[in-house]
Formats: sequence, structure tokens, C-alpha cells
Amino acid sequence: MKLISWNIDSLNAALTSTSPRALLSQAVLDTLALHDADVIAIQETKLSAAGPTGKHLTILAERFPNYEIAWRSSIEPARKGYAGTMFLYKKNLTPIITYPEIGAPTTMDVEGRIITLEFEDCFVTQVYTPNAGDGLRRLADRQIWDEKYADYLAELDAKKPVLATGDYNVAHKEIDLAHPSSNRQSPGFTDEERQGFTDLLARGFVDTYRYLHGDVLGAYTWWAQRSKTSKINNSGWRIDYWLTSDRVAKQVVRSEMIDSGSRQDHAPILMEINL
Repeated sequence: MKLISWNIDSLNAALTSTSPRALLSQAVLDTLALHDADVIAIQETKLSAAGPTGKHLTILAERFPNYEIAWRSSIEPARKGYAGTMFLYKKNLTPIITYPEIGAPTTMDVEGRIITLEFEDCFVTQVYTPNAGDGLRRLADRQIWDEKYADYLAELDAKKPVLATGDYNVAHKEIDLAHPSSNRQSPGFTDEERQGFTDLLARGFVDTYRYLHGDVLGAYTWWAQRSKTSKINNSGWRIDYWLTSDRVAKQVVRSEMIDSGSRQDHAPILMEINL
């Protein structure tokens, strides 16, 4: 299987806008189409509760003609046009699709953050993990989320191997961001969030990028838009991951970032595995 994951930061903008940033996003979509992956996971779609419009579906069908779509949006009482996830998967595949709720606090379970595809040999699940927020106002809730999410992946893993991906909103170790010392209390690099990711891996999962590449430096998946030079200077964070159950890690043959050109924000990530 070849699988791709990407935080798109607004599907509507990427598909319908003509802004310079949207054109960069469309170039990334062109690149993803060329990869011809079996499954593409998309986070932060920011669609309405009604999901993709007819226009969105038409454009997606033109760009990805051999794919079916599964989507999940934020619904009330959560914020409108917030978070959201989507899967594109090849038409020859027939997964069982679920939209799990994990017992998360506040409105997190209705923010469209998890979709799971069940195949004969594995689960493929994606997540858009809640950000701890400005001033770490959501950190306590984020810690509960991390525990509940780890429980959920462990439940899947008890049934069959898991391939889990998404924007986990955490740089796990100092090597996973360019400036660890100045970001000790930044959302995504608190001790609590890092420990949550450590605890998740300890439940029987592998960070496939580090598994294959070891402690290589300068490997990031996100560069802040607010800084015009973050990508030029490679001042980034690695917060997007492909994880697998421990028992299938040796079957992973590729785990890497896909070049997103000069577009700042998230880069797509790719994994290939022989199951």
C-alpha cells in the first residue's frame, strides 16, 4: 500500500481560490495525484457541517478520478468551519468506514477529528489532534485527548495492525524542531504533549520516519506561515506522522516527506508498506 497524509489548511481555499497561496496548494494537489496512492488522508478541511459542496466534489473528481471520498466535519456545538478530516481512497478498495468518538472532553469529539478505514488486513486511521492553544488554554483537555486516543488505537491494534497518521500537533523530541530551547512552553512542545506521544508509542506503535531514517537532522513537516523565512531557513517542526503497530514496522519500505515547494505550513507525508 502507498498512503499519503496532508494537513491542507482549508480544502475550499485549495480547490476554489485563486490567491497565490491557493495556487501553491493546488500545485501540491497535482503532486499528490501523480503519486497515485491507494489512500490519501486530509486534515483541517475546514468545511461546513454539510461537508463538501457539489463544486468541491466535482473538482475532487476531476483531480482524483479514481477515488471515493469519506469526510467528517465539525458540527454543533463545536465551532463551524473548524478542523475536519477527509479520506480519498481508490475505488477498487472497499473499507468499512467509521467516525469514532473517543470520550474526549469539551467539543473535541464533534470537531471532525478522526476517521478510520477498516481493511481485511489492517486499519488505516487518521487524526487531527487538538492544538493546546494560545496560552496553553486547552492543554489539560489535550492531555485527556491524548490518553483517550491512545486507548482507541490500542483497541484497534488488539484486532489487527494499525496504520495511523495525521497532524499530531506535537514535536516529539528536540530533534523534531529547529529551535527546541526557545519553544519549551510553546503549544506542541510542552513536556505534557511530548509525554503523551511517548505514552502513545509505548502502547505498541512505531514512528515510521525515525524507524527508517534514525536521528537525521532538519527533517520537518511544518513551517510557520507567520514567518516569511521559516521555510527558506528550514526553521520547522515535525508534527505530522505515519505510525504503525510494532509488529508490522519491518514491512514499511518508505516513510518520508513530499516536497511542497515554497508553500509554508504543512508538507504531505508518504508511507509505503508491504502487508
